Amino acid sequence: MSNSLNKAQIIGNLTADPEVRETPNGQKVATFSIATNRKWKDAAGVLQEEVEFHSCVAWRGLADIMEQYTTKGKKVFLEGYLKTRTWDDANGVKRYKTEIVADNVILLGSPQGRPEETR
Repeated sequence: MSNSLNKAQIIGNLTADPEVRETPNGQKVATFSIATNRKWKDAAGVLQEEVEFHSCVAWRGLADIMEQYTTKGKKVFLEGYLKTRTWDDANGVKRYKTEIVADNVILLGSPQGRPEETR
């Protein structure tokens, strides 16, 4: 049995409309970025804020949901796992990108005032 856990949960706002495409084998995929922020007071009592940008990806049905119901600025709860992709760029340099692969998305702030859950 494995003693590891790979789980990410974030609440934040989309930084742009999701980019949606189909893979050569016909699977729909949406890529997007979510911004989260953290506020705290430093030792001098001055309020500080830090913004983090998370690269995210959603496949198949979740990609459909992201395409149809989300736009830049939409607040979402995203649950998934971390995955790092590697590739060689045009100059032969190995590149890395860590993304959150969505298992679940809850759209927050719906017009009716109640969250919408998708899986």
